[in-house]
Amino acid sequence: MAKSKHYYIRRTHRYLGVLLGIQFLLWTISGLYFSWTNIDEIHGDLQHKHPPHLSAPFNFISPGIVLGSLAEKADSVHQIEVVNILQKPFYYIRYFSNKNYKSVLADAVTGTIKPSITKEEAIKIAAENFEGQPNLKSAEYITTTGSHDEYREKPLPAWKILFHHESNTNIYVAAQSGKVETFRNEKWRTFDLLWMFHTMDYNGRDNINNWVLRAFSIFGIITILSGFLLFFISTKWFRRKNNRINTLQHA
Repeated sequence: MAKSKHYYIRRTHRYLGVLLGIQFLLWTISGLYFSWTNIDEIHGDLQHKHPPHLSAPFNFISPGIVLGSLAEKADSVHQIEVVNILQKPFYYIRYFSNKNYKSVLADAVTGTIKPSITKEEAIKIAAENFEGQPNLKSAEYITTTGSHDEYREKPLPAWKILFHHESNTNIYVAAQSGKVETFRNEKWRTFDLLWMFHTMDYNGRDNINNWVLRAFSIFGIITILSGFLLFFISTKWFRRKNNRINTLQHA
């Protein structure tokens, strides 16, 4: 006996429902977490203490003097910024050299080029920006990160500073600029994992245009449409009409 079209529609709807049900559950769980958590806690804002501004007038030298010392290296200047590193002003200069993007720190008073941020300086910068007891647990110099790293798409190299704190917050200080780039705590890590399930980007977590998400979106539409079709063909009106057609065909 040949199986009816209803059978294949129900079978397709059932298996797609199981497949999509798992992903819908993940979407719901992650959505609940996003809506019920404090985004400031996830960003580490509650552990972030803003250090005081430069408190005294300084006799800044012209940035042109510093650029003059870079004349043989710099093809063009991208940006000049004044940064506060442990209550001292520095020029953070970003420039291009042989089509390569580079940066340098220079003392804004003397014009002296400063080497990269040291471990001791990074710890002091992190402590200055940390709301809590800055009892050092670890300090790590990182030069590379992976697509699933908590410090991704941020300036490298950088110092990863961890203090003894219940939030287990890593503070990342860029070695070239001395800036605190980001805070990463346990709530952020949970958020990041659920965000991966939400976007279905299992390579880099942040690409919402990936083909897995697109495919599941199409499967979702098919599942919904097949559900509507099953509802329609299960109505008494459709079954009576179908029975009349079958009766006429076999008359």
